[in-house]
Amino acid sequence: MNRNLKKAAVLAGILGFAALGGTVAYFTDYDQAVNEFTVGKVDIELLEPEWDPEDHTDIEPGRDIPKDPQISNTGVNEAFVYLEISVPMADVAAADQDGSRLDKKMQELFSFRPGEEWTNLSVTESGSSRVYVYAYNGILKPGETTEPLFESIQFLNIIEGQLDGQTLNVPVRAYGIQIAYTGGDGDTVQEQAKSAYEKYVNQNVDQEGRVTV
Repeated sequence: MNRNLKKAAVLAGILGFAALGGTVAYFTDYDQAVNEFTVGKVDIELLEPEWDPEDHTDIEPGRDIPKDPQISNTGVNEAFVYLEISVPMADVAAADQDGSRLDKKMQELFSFRPGEEWTNLSVTESGSSRVYVYAYNGILKPGETTEPLFESIQFLNIIEGQLDGQTLNVPVRAYGIQIAYTGGDGDTVQEQAKSAYEKYVNQNVDQEGRVTV
């Protein structure tokens, strides 16, 4: 074999090896993890089963009126829940239990007796109303309903002729707050609920869900 033929044979061998090397495939694989997160939801409903608005269009002084505000947890998260009651006030004279006339003064037109399952957080005045905020003493789980804050309200035994024909309102508002990361370091549910409520107040300044002030 002459020198040129040897060179050609060597070159062909190199090219053949290169071509063979070019067809080698690496064993590879690929995988990924897709972690799905479903965002929770605090959703509550304010209920007053015994309240009948058609039955209270002509109330008399001293009358006891069925009204039983309570909260149902219709969401998927456990929650601290609260009820806010705005009681109208007026400068009126009322009668004592024995019928004697009391001095005229600015006072609440309705009264109520809260249940033991609720803790008062605050009492403030807003316009011509006194506003009470109560926290439920337990954590409300999805599907559960609180005990009523009260069973009825009583109209003040005012002296006739002072508010005749006027329409009086007792607005009730309900609030719900997630329990995770809101209750602070309180040892009891009442302490945790109060801490969560303070955060709620700060978060909702000038927002639709703000508390009555």
